[in-house]
Amino acid sequence: MTLVFLTPVGTLLMLGVVVPLVALLVVRRRARRLRRALGVSEPSIRRLATLLVALLAASVLVGLAAAQPVLEQTKTARVRTDAEVFFVLDVSRSMLAQDGRASPRRLDRAKAAASTFRASLSGVPVGIASMTSRVLPHLFPSANQDVFETTLERSLGIERPPPTSGIATTATDLSALTAIRGLRYFSPSTKRKLVVVLTDGESVAVSNARVGSLYRQPPAIDLMLIQFWNRDERVFTRNAPEAQYLPDPSARAILERLAESTRGSVYSEGDLGAAIQKSRELLGAGPTVVRGESGSRVALAPYLAFIAFLPLTLLLGRPDI
Repeated sequence: MTLVFLTPVGTLLMLGVVVPLVALLVVRRRARRLRRALGVSEPSIRRLATLLVALLAASVLVGLAAAQPVLEQTKTARVRTDAEVFFVLDVSRSMLAQDGRASPRRLDRAKAAASTFRASLSGVPVGIASMTSRVLPHLFPSANQDVFETTLERSLGIERPPPTSGIATTATDLSALTAIRGLRYFSPSTKRKLVVVLTDGESVAVSNARVGSLYRQPPAIDLMLIQFWNRDERVFTRNAPEAQYLPDPSARAILERLAESTRGSVYSEGDLGAAIQKSRELLGAGPTVVRGESGSRVALAPYLAFIAFLPLTLLLGRPDI
């Protein structure tokens, strides 16, 4: 953190104290002659010293404020060159399910978990994709967390993209995760690749063998599945639960079979901390490079200008100088 003066010449305003000092001395000399004529005692030297200190302090503070001091803090961003992560959020209609009208929906909980998870991956480039029966990338791996948060908030919504079939009762197809390998979502030079899928697990039949073989090909893609699901949740329309939707009790088994085929892992949303710890183990440590710097500024001039008025209050109501 460094202190920078944007307009150093502003300190010359401190010289303005000369005028009130001269005026004070002239007024004091006249007052002394008048007191002698009237036989009134002189005020104490301590009182005069207090007034002089107050005047000097105010002038110094005003001069410093005019110089526009700014506290600058610069942070260097170091980015991993060997690791990338992709968050894939299920945006099928079943992710609208919730315990009640006042409870958060599955997708909202998944977004909050993704934000928390992302914050723990400092320095690791992270991307975002959405998924129904296909996967759509919204952000390719980036080390900028603000970009991640903006994309997460503004780009992801239910059925964006829409499923390929508009009449299927189950819109999610976890087999679509093969696109992440086939379409090269990760940089070719990346050695450690992690896909974190946030879903309720309610999927059509999954081609586990195909997904597993693709994800195990070197360099392997590690897969983590985080389930957002509760048997009591429903999808509400006009304050009433939709009769055509009921939570699929086989969802967990679907995720576990997929994890087994890919040598991945499955977590419930309440085990987010364990999932984050596992991701750290998978990503480990690696080489980094400096990619940009971020800084913050705090202007001190308004505070100094306000404080400058405090000593001046000592001059008010003091005719006995």
